[in-house]
Amino acid sequence: MAPSDDLNPGHPVRAGSMLYTLVDPEPGHEVAYNRWYERDHFYGGCMTGPWCFAGSRWVATRELKDLRFPAKGNSISDPVDRGSYVAIYWVEDGHHDDHFAWGADQVVRLYTAGRGFQERRHAHTVLYRHRSNRYRDKDPVPVDLALDHHYAGIVSVVVEPTGGADPVDLDAWLDNEGLPPLFTDGPVASCAQWTAVPRDGMTSNAPMDLGSPPPGPDATMQVFFLEGPPRPAGTGSWTMRPAWRPPG
Repeated sequence: MAPSDDLNPGHPVRAGSMLYTLVDPEPGHEVAYNRWYERDHFYGGCMTGPWCFAGSRWVATRELKDLRFPAKGNSISDPVDRGSYVAIYWVEDGHHDDHFAWGADQVVRLYTAGRGFQERRHAHTVLYRHRSNRYRDKDPVPVDLALDHHYAGIVSVVVEPTGGADPVDLDAWLDNEGLPPLFTDGPVASCAQWTAVPRDGMTSNAPMDLGSPPPGPDATMQVFFLEGPPRPAGTGSWTMRPAWRPPG
């Protein structure tokens, strides 16, 4: 596992915040939802906002949903197969409030103007702040560019210490034991770690339910970027919350 490039002064544009949104359209509205999202909301709801510099969309097929765990009591998707479409956006470091204050007002403006989509359910729509990056290669594609790199797939993992475990010890275990095997002989190119932002005035004003709550302050959301499709259990270690980018 290569060291993080987080302190590299040659990369001044940094992802400091992430909007992570996992959604299901109501049955029968899948085509209409995707047309609305790709032709309007992806841009009007996020990308035209200040300091949002990248975004991408992914789909979790039935085969990939079957890899999710835990199957019972999943804190992100309950039931575990909830959430089919993932959209991820990067906001430049230091401008969290600048963008998301705009976003909180913008979503209300869009729905008031008839540019919303009522036939969808959020499984997990949460804001996150960046913690760190980990890479397989010594000269990697920076995470800041990952949403524009057209990776074949992603895997999202929420890790939280239990039983009084020290978060510092968990971080050390991830760096020394948990993450390195994932970068060996497989498609995982990088991992970005994030901490959830509690619900606040900017997110609580949304004209819809946003799904499961943010993970706790000691938890990390890890987003892995893969150069090949997520593999089924038994042929790799990324069996958590995979999604992939369809070709074309």
